[in-house]
Amino acid sequence: MGDKQTEFSLLPKIINGGIAGIIGVSCVFPLDLVKTRLQNQQIGPNGERMYTSMFDCFKKTYKAEGYFGMYRGSAVNILLITPEKAIKLAANDFFRHHLQTREGTLPMIRQMAAGGLAGFCQIIITTPMELLKIQMQDAGRVAAQAKSTGKVIPKMTATKIAIDLLKKHGIIGLYKGIGATMVRDVSFSVVYFPLFATLNDLGPRKKDGSGEAVFWCSFLSGCAAGSFAALAVNPCDVVKTRLQALTKADGERAYSGIMDATIKIMKYEGPLAFFKGGACRMIVIAPLFGIAQMVYYLGVAEALLGIKRG
Repeated sequence: MGDKQTEFSLLPKIINGGIAGIIGVSCVFPLDLVKTRLQNQQIGPNGERMYTSMFDCFKKTYKAEGYFGMYRGSAVNILLITPEKAIKLAANDFFRHHLQTREGTLPMIRQMAAGGLAGFCQIIITTPMELLKIQMQDAGRVAAQAKSTGKVIPKMTATKIAIDLLKKHGIIGLYKGIGATMVRDVSFSVVYFPLFATLNDLGPRKKDGSGEAVFWCSFLSGCAAGSFAALAVNPCDVVKTRLQALTKADGERAYSGIMDATIKIMKYEGPLAFFKGGACRMIVIAPLFGIAQMVYYLGVAEALLGIKRG
């Protein structure tokens, strides 16, 4: 009976996570693209750079590639964001449930452990999704730099990139940068989930007897917690993005691993380089997780499946 109960309650959590992910990504993807290009941008020998700010990057990208150019790589992201968000949100609930003390409480250290384990579980989906997404998002920047030197880079698709990687390296090819992805996602989840739970508990409750926070409280808590966690782990995200960029513009440095990337970025670009795209990432993550938590807590899946919430 217990197994059946777990299975029964897990399904709506997975569906809610998937719906939340698709809505969130569709809303903030252009900003995520700008974030990727800013993080991959390296300073030239004379201090030159293609983009001077988030707004400059947005303006130049829109002018050069149009509205649909702002959604390059969104197809693979929307396809894989459903299992990614479903795993992240459902796994956190699962571990929070099983890490409770005998008294039914969840100390902060256990909340952090639950979040970290949820972040670890999602990397099986996140790594290939991010790898393919980053190539598509950064393609316009690399092509523009190549064009300025008289070279032409052929257009690519996520399918072609995936097939090429599988041919050359097998399934491992899709997991380039998995170590950096794990560091980022585990760190993010350790910060995000306990902070969200704490903020969410401060707000008013629904009047249906469920004891859950009202939807706007979940939304604002998700925004605040996501924004803070995004900035806190931005250095990990910069390293991960650099490691997963398969195509470099002429003169750009390559990296052999997390430590090599960290040392080279610090040496050639300084500590502030680890916060490139930080403001943009905060703007991306805040509504992404605000929307995710709101949909998750509204119980959209329960309504669709006709399940009465407790």
